[in-house]
Amino acid sequence: MVNAQTFDFKKNIPLLAVLLSGAFITILNQTLLATALPPIMKDLRVSESTVQWLQSIFMLVNGIMIPITAFLIGRFTTRRLFITAMSIFAVGTFVAAISPNFSFLLVGRVLQGAGAGIMMPLLQTIMFLLFPIEQRGKAMGMYGLVIAFAPAIGPSLSGYLVDNFPWRSVFYVVLPITLIIIVAAAFLLKNVTEQTNPKVDYLSIVLSTFGFGGLLYGFSIAGNVGWLTPNVGIAMIIGVISLFLFIQRQLRLDEPILEFRVFKYPVFGLATSLGMIVFASMIATTVILPIFMQNLLGFNALYSGLMLLPGAIVMGIMNPVTGSLFDKFGAKWLLRAGFAILTVTTFMFANLSEDTTFTYLAILNAVRMLGIAMVMMPSTTLSLNQLPTKLISHGTAMNNTFRQISGAVGTAVLVTITVTAATGDGTIAGEIHGVNIAFLVAGFFAAIGLLLSFGINNKKPVKA
Repeated sequence: MVNAQTFDFKKNIPLLAVLLSGAFITILNQTLLATALPPIMKDLRVSESTVQWLQSIFMLVNGIMIPITAFLIGRFTTRRLFITAMSIFAVGTFVAAISPNFSFLLVGRVLQGAGAGIMMPLLQTIMFLLFPIEQRGKAMGMYGLVIAFAPAIGPSLSGYLVDNFPWRSVFYVVLPITLIIIVAAAFLLKNVTEQTNPKVDYLSIVLSTFGFGGLLYGFSIAGNVGWLTPNVGIAMIIGVISLFLFIQRQLRLDEPILEFRVFKYPVFGLATSLGMIVFASMIATTVILPIFMQNLLGFNALYSGLMLLPGAIVMGIMNPVTGSLFDKFGAKWLLRAGFAILTVTTFMFANLSEDTTFTYLAILNAVRMLGIAMVMMPSTTLSLNQLPTKLISHGTAMNNTFRQISGAVGTAVLVTITVTAATGDGTIAGEIHGVNIAFLVAGFFAAIGLLLSFGINNKKPVKA
């Protein structure tokens, strides 16, 4: 067991490299398939509505696994759980790479999503247990580099690969890296988390799966098929009822699968809400801007991915910086300044036209990502710092679960607004009007985040 108070950063660089590499390669797959969908449609002879399941199923399984991870962390050693998650992800990648038809490819994505869903809260928990409270900002800055940079470069990387190689190359590039990480983890990874051996409550797992899964599925497809379709309504109803029963059951159990009592700490709830707003804003933009560039401005997939790259670089540079600033000065002014930048730049995106240039989009998105970097990891670190050690695994699972839901909700809402707010006159300008209205709504929510950030003070973290 590693003691956070005596953790030596320099001596444990190989350990941290393994952890961050594992998170990077799994999170990368959230967006890696975005520009590979058209050639997959052609090769496997499936429709657009069918091929979209490759994206939706990954996010859905990912979201289902995250709430269960707090239970898994208490049940298994750090090393075993990490290697198992990465192995599941590797098997899924291999199945997807060699898949002879769409069904096999979908199974591969299910396995990838299951492995990735375990990795995100596991890494957060490990980082919080490895680092003492005064260094957690720096630790989460490194984690933020991964969680922001990985999905942002996905479209650019896949755009290059599918322009020059068969679509299977997207998986063949990932597979050897994953295997190297598994081997490195076998030699370098230490057991950090404490095994509490919680009892398996199968009904809780079922309710969690239907609750979070139903909501994520409903929101994920709503943007494409419409909010009033039966599939969306049924998924939402099942999700809400199951989630209500799940929460009620967790509050009665002595050893809950997911501990909702973390919300007894007010700053945890507020900081988590701020993180949800900023994550939804980031994910929705990575969907809307490439669609705008490809469908309305005529850019190819590679260029639409490259437009996001400067913003990803800014995030990569700034997350460790904002982490260090958090350790020195706290979260208050970082959150307020970050939301101010996010609000202004989002409203600036609400003025797009047929004459909007690649340079304008790339620079404005980069500045916007600066604001997001000032909020995302500081809000996460602040929320988890409020919890005692025994609740950190539950806090990370809760934080990641609500972030996934906010990403699905934000994307669905803004895509729906983009479609419904278009003028319907068949012109490009009419379609762009819908995009502008979507960014106006996004700017409004960013402004709400700015107002909420004034409820944050630099409170002392919990140490026990």
